[in-house]
Amino acid sequence: MTQRDSLEFIRFALAAGVLRFGEFKTKAGRMSPYFFNAGLFHDGALLGRIAEFYAQALLAAERAGSLRFDMLFGPAYKGITLASATAVALARHERNVGFTYNRKEAKDHGEGGNLIGAPLAGRVVIVDDVISAGTSVRESVEIITHAGATPAAVLIALDRRERGGTADYPTERSAVQEVRALYGIPVISIASLDDVLAFLESGTGDAAALAEYKDKVSAYRARYGVPAEA
Repeated sequence: MTQRDSLEFIRFALAAGVLRFGEFKTKAGRMSPYFFNAGLFHDGALLGRIAEFYAQALLAAERAGSLRFDMLFGPAYKGITLASATAVALARHERNVGFTYNRKEAKDHGEGGNLIGAPLAGRVVIVDDVISAGTSVRESVEIITHAGATPAAVLIALDRRERGGTADYPTERSAVQEVRALYGIPVISIASLDDVLAFLESGTGDAAALAEYKDKVSAYRARYGVPAEA
């Protein structure tokens, strides 16, 4: 994805109310000046648009030679709709792939088990909204490898580029960096905290009305952020 694409996504998320600015307390106990909630992509038009961004990010990585993939996996719950919608968007680009998602609890009737969709096989991309603690990725990797398939990448909407840990005791690496280090797979994001800051610093259009948050996001980035990776 180019920065232009990322900034287009930031504007879209802002217009949809998925990206908000203000004062929000995170699970880590930090007071954040912004909040991203992909659960608010909750109608057909919004879901179709976010799926197109996901599909374009995957196709760009594939064209660049940094990713090969055969199918998608959507971890319950947000990943279910994101993976299925992304599969539809990929098919529109003549890249038809299967997708699978999991239940939180296995069924003991019907087809049974806790997986629904195409059989897990080949190189699998995990599709989710963000990576916070990395728990969803760990569970997804275990499911994929147990099925004999290979985790190929994690695809997310926003890379917070934020240190893990708590407000008072942050870790050295972000959750995304931990995933890369633990599993040796790339994490592909549509946009990052750096893109959010670049949008605010542009001072044009919608960003002009949010000028008061530029310094707050910059200070938050300086306190909890990790360096951008090449």
